[in-house]
Amino acid sequence: MSSLILRTLGNRALGNKLPIIQRKLYLSYSNKILGSKKPTIEDDILKDIGNISLSDIKINKDISKGTESKLRTQLKKDETDDNFFHFNTWKGAVVIGIFAVGTYYFVKKEKDRLETIKEAEANRPVVGGPFELMDMNGNKFTEKDLLGHYSILYFGFTHCPDVCPAELDKLNVWLSKLEKNRKEKIQPLFITCDPTRDTPDTLKKYLQDFHSSIVGLTGTYDQIKDMCKTYKVFFSTPRDANPKSDYIVDHSTFFYLLDPEGKFIDALGDIYDEKAGLEKIEAQMDAYMPQAERERRMKSWYSFLLK
Repeated sequence: MSSLILRTLGNRALGNKLPIIQRKLYLSYSNKILGSKKPTIEDDILKDIGNISLSDIKINKDISKGTESKLRTQLKKDETDDNFFHFNTWKGAVVIGIFAVGTYYFVKKEKDRLETIKEAEANRPVVGGPFELMDMNGNKFTEKDLLGHYSILYFGFTHCPDVCPAELDKLNVWLSKLEKNRKEKIQPLFITCDPTRDTPDTLKKYLQDFHSSIVGLTGTYDQIKDMCKTYKVFFSTPRDANPKSDYIVDHSTFFYLLDPEGKFIDALGDIYDEKAGLEKIEAQMDAYMPQAERERRMKSWYSFLLK
């Protein structure tokens, strides 16, 4: 009876919260206190516990540590993979954004370039062609000398009282700023409409007062007439003009801009001042694209974006 009471009190006191082995040990201990000599199940459990070797415990501990280590490694790997995924997602979004912005500006620039070219071509007369003249140093000069660089042509004469000097001063400003702003080579040419008086030496002396890169061109009356006709230039110099007489030559007052392929791009009249003329020239230079490259791009996969 006392044994039952002790066990009952023990269970109530512990509230059945102890681990099963400790509870059994407690019950076994109570039996010993009460003088019970009959082997109980608790005694069997204690015997089994006593038979467990330290090596078994160590192995189990190592197994536990190994399992814990594997779990920690897996958790770190999962965390790393998750961070890598988020990083790649963010990085991919940035790359896509940069690509989209780059594509937009590329297409916009190409469309603006083609619009400038189309606008110029729509109002462009057939200007230019073969010619043969002589420069102010006595060397032959033909249309082949216009290749490989931009050219600005102006038709005038050295005895011009006001228009030609004013236009050449404006050309000075353009050339000076283009030299600073651009890497492209530009060749300015002054072609006389008065070959009777404007010899190579006369041209050389006259052009010394203007930009040093300007090259003067002259020739026979027929050579000048043919070139003026090719470039749609009007001039009133008589064939049999007396070089010693004081006559005035009426002529067109346009600057002709040619591309590196020797093709006419645009004409700038005297309505263009220094600022507007420079902007016009640079816009045409920015828009320029070799004919072969233009044809290639219009056949490319993204050509539909440029229409």
